[in-house]
Amino acid sequence: MGGTAKVAGRGRKPKPTAKKELAGNPGKRALNKAEPQFATITNVDPPDWLSERAATMWKMLVPELLRENVIALTDLHNVEAFCTAYSNWRMAQEAVDQFGPVVESSQGSPMKNPALTAANEAMRQIVTFGSMLGLDPASRTRIIGGNKQKSTNEFAALLSS
Repeated sequence: MGGTAKVAGRGRKPKPTAKKELAGNPGKRALNKAEPQFATITNVDPPDWLSERAATMWKMLVPELLRENVIALTDLHNVEAFCTAYSNWRMAQEAVDQFGPVVESSQGSPMKNPALTAANEAMRQIVTFGSMLGLDPASRTRIIGGNKQKSTNEFAALLSS
C-alpha cells in the first residue's frame, strides 16, 4: 500500500484555457483544446424566489459581471448563492443590532446571540461565492476579462515580445 493517494480538489486550481490563451500561455504547456465552452448570457433577471434584498444585490452585481464577460449560464447558481448569503448576513446583522451580541437564554442567563453565528456563516458563504465570481481584490487579479481591447500600438507590441 505504499505511495501517495491523490485527492481531488487539492492544490492550486487550474487556470481555464481561455485565460491562459489571453495571457499568451506563459507556462508554454499544451493547452486543453477540449475544455467545455458554456453558454454565455447577455442579461438575466433575478429569480423570483430571491428576497428583495438579494434581488437588489443581483441587479447591482450581474451587469458588472456581464460587462467583463466573466459569467456564463453555468455560473448563475454561484450568483444566487452569493446574493442569498448577502441577504442572510444583513438579516442576521440587523438582529444583532436590535438585540445586541448577548441575549438572555431560556433559563435567564446571558448567552451569545445566535444571530452572530448566522451572520458569521453567511459571511463565510459570501467570501466563498464572491471569490468564485472574482468579487474580491485577490480573486479579481486572477481573472482576465474577455472584454479587453488589445493594444494597437506597434511599439508596445515590440516591448512585450
